[in-house]
Amino acid sequence: MLIGAATLVASVVAGAQTWPARPIRLVIPFPPGGGTDIIGRELATKLSARLGWTLAVDNRPGAGGNIGVDAVAKAPADGYTLVLGQTSNLAINPTLYPKLPYDPFKDLVPVSLVAVAPLAIVVAADSPLKSIADLVSAAKAKPGAINFASPGNGTVAHLTGELFQRAASVKFTHVPYKGANQALTDLIGGAVQVYMSSVPTALGQIRSGKLRALAVTSPKRVGDLPNVPTVGESGYAGFDATTWFGVLARTGTPKEVVALLNSEINRTLASPDVRKRLDDEGADALGSTPEQFAALMRDDYARWRKVIHDAQIRIE
Repeated sequence: MLIGAATLVASVVAGAQTWPARPIRLVIPFPPGGGTDIIGRELATKLSARLGWTLAVDNRPGAGGNIGVDAVAKAPADGYTLVLGQTSNLAINPTLYPKLPYDPFKDLVPVSLVAVAPLAIVVAADSPLKSIADLVSAAKAKPGAINFASPGNGTVAHLTGELFQRAASVKFTHVPYKGANQALTDLIGGAVQVYMSSVPTALGQIRSGKLRALAVTSPKRVGDLPNVPTVGESGYAGFDATTWFGVLARTGTPKEVVALLNSEINRTLASPDVRKRLDDEGADALGSTPEQFAALMRDDYARWRKVIHDAQIRIE
């Protein structure tokens, strides 16, 4: 028995030292081009360059991120299939969807936070809406006439729109998309009037002059958009909504593998070029311990659960 136990311990240690022995798949549960995709590809590229690992990005969009997260929740627990989850599919969807195919608190193990980003309330550059005050006035003049788009039901963008409607006592019509690209195309084309977007998703279009940001949803202004006021500055004190992104693996993944991934992700996020790259895209690099990430998931689950119940949001 003692010989067998010693052999098992040696095997685990050797396995951790040689891991990874094959390519790692990083699932992005949204289409290419959105904020999650931008952050995930930067992380995968820099981890591969630093360590010589092969990280393949796999976009698996649909159902507010549920399809991609579920794929990882049902993958082998060996660390070779990871997901870049975010607030919506980890802290919001467990309340929003009555038949969620996974439990983020039981089926997934947090590895590390990666980044946090505020949202921006954006309109097309030729929109007559120049400010939050204009938006509120137009919505009160014709309740329900303004279409506000989001990258999907249950996303932070969706619930931020619901929060804002309650704060401003207005009524929009929500138009959910399967990701950001088509939503932004329709916004620029006039099919929808307002889009709730993570800053990384919309920043390029704002800089190019195709979109106008009316406000950001964070407590403070964003460095990349210094002239854009916060929602709080626009008359709604205390308004705060941000979205975070983090890497998770299937529950049961060896602790040594989780620890190695956490260490290397945090080292990568600490490098000045990665921090600058994410900052240029409107996100702040974070990093964390697995325990800190787990605590944030639990806290935001409670926070957004209240929003969903108060707004009586239901998705079948």
